[in-house]
Amino acid sequence: MTTTRQGGIAGPVSGGGRVPRRRADQPLPADSRLARELLDGLAEAVLTTDEAGRVTLVNAMATELLPEITAGTELGRCPVPALARAVTDDAERFDGDHRGRRLRGARRQLAGHRYAWYIRDVTEEQARSEALLAERSRTAFLARAGSRLGSSLHRDQTLRATATLAVPYLADAAVALHRPSAPNEPHLRWVRYADGEPSPSTGLAGPELTDTVPGLTEALAGDLTEPSPWLDADLADLAAVLPPGFGRPGTVLVSPMRAAGGPAGALLLIRQAGRAGFDRRDIDLAREFAARAGAALATADLYGEQAHLARVLQTSLLPPELPTVPGVSLAGGYRAAGDTLRIGGDFYEVFPHRDGALFALGDVCGKGVGAAVLTGRVRQSMQTLRLVEQRPLELIRLLNRALFDAPDAARRSQFTTLLLGSLQRGPTGVDVRIAGGGHPAPLLVTPGGTVTPVPIGGMPVGALATARFAETRVHLDPGDLLLAYTDGVTEARGGRRDVEMFGEDRLRAALASAAGLPPVALVERLLQMIDEWQDGQAHDDIAMLAVCASAPR
Repeated sequence: MTTTRQGGIAGPVSGGGRVPRRRADQPLPADSRLARELLDGLAEAVLTTDEAGRVTLVNAMATELLPEITAGTELGRCPVPALARAVTDDAERFDGDHRGRRLRGARRQLAGHRYAWYIRDVTEEQARSEALLAERSRTAFLARAGSRLGSSLHRDQTLRATATLAVPYLADAAVALHRPSAPNEPHLRWVRYADGEPSPSTGLAGPELTDTVPGLTEALAGDLTEPSPWLDADLADLAAVLPPGFGRPGTVLVSPMRAAGGPAGALLLIRQAGRAGFDRRDIDLAREFAARAGAALATADLYGEQAHLARVLQTSLLPPELPTVPGVSLAGGYRAAGDTLRIGGDFYEVFPHRDGALFALGDVCGKGVGAAVLTGRVRQSMQTLRLVEQRPLELIRLLNRALFDAPDAARRSQFTTLLLGSLQRGPTGVDVRIAGGGHPAPLLVTPGGTVTPVPIGGMPVGALATARFAETRVHLDPGDLLLAYTDGVTEARGGRRDVEMFGEDRLRAALASAAGLPPVALVERLLQMIDEWQDGQAHDDIAMLAVCASAPR
């Protein structure tokens, strides 16, 4: 026997003959037992009602989910509130809780004003959905917290961010406590933020806080034991760090804020009595957040220490106030590199003595702390060596030897270009002797606007133990000006394409146009022109020293 299909209905065929098909309006054979088996095998609860709204059929799943509903029950008054309300309101769907389960149902109209309700237990499905949403929310919170904490490089800002980020997502109030940097400090610094406060508050707490709050001492010591909620918190124990009117705390969670280098502080998360306590996932999230806050706090502390050291070092390396030298007008100009934490190697010095003065202008190779250390060494060496030698050429040779005598000179392989000169007032002006150590030639500017380089030559100081240096002499008539500068001036980039160098020609033209100005005005004008040329771009350090012979009195 074979089968054939036509119009979507299959039937047996025998001997080439076709069995007559059932018409579409012909009823199916009645088999109540088969229909019951099919209904009871469904994973959905099925209820049917008659025209009066009374239940006529309840399948096996409906009996299990809704044992209160039996045949004959008036569905609009059944003890399942969400279903009864849907029937009363003639709604097509309902969604509600019953006996600790989440039920969702849909209605389908049958013939003769009868209805069938199909009801599903969606408890596990909803729990999975809620868990997924909660995990997404936690992930988003940690991402937002990480971004904000990572952008803060100051301790106080990090503490404020820690407290504000935690509220209201984790707690109704959060207190971030910074571990004292010195063991003998009696007070803890704290930052608190509570829901509804306009801004975080700060304060100091004594040892009574750590003595009364369980787990706080261990958290401040960096104890890695798993944080646990503190139930039934006593208001008196936290009154020093809670806002007025907060009320009795319900649950307090203490978590250490740790960093790679050790404990950084502790985080108190406080929930009011009407809010649910901390569950397992809340504790894990709080621990992760506190760890990120601790890492950010340690980074901020490290950055603060480095910034402080950099400021101290920069202050020590800033050009000094120029002394008064008879017969000479002096002016210095300095621009540090664009990055405030880059410590430059450009410097100038003037050392007055009985017969005039010594001056120096140099540019140490490199950037950062290494260049700063060498700059300090060069300046300190000159301070000492000038007491025994004031001739520029001999002094620069002694300086070269002193740099090579340093124990780490060979390892650093650093050097400096340098102009080292002496000023001596004469009856008709100022006599200048200049020793050169591989530095750009200074420029001589006359009152009439003539600009002439003063070539010197020589090798960089500290580059070779056998380096050779050169010396030249120049006389400054009253009004003549000698400008020494570092290559940050000529190599300043700007212009239309932001890559063109300021250059020597532009520098000479600027000096010629400023000829006759007092040294202070001339230097300020040059710095302004260079600033305008760079138009805010990052630049190298710039230093210049102007020496002008004063007119006789």
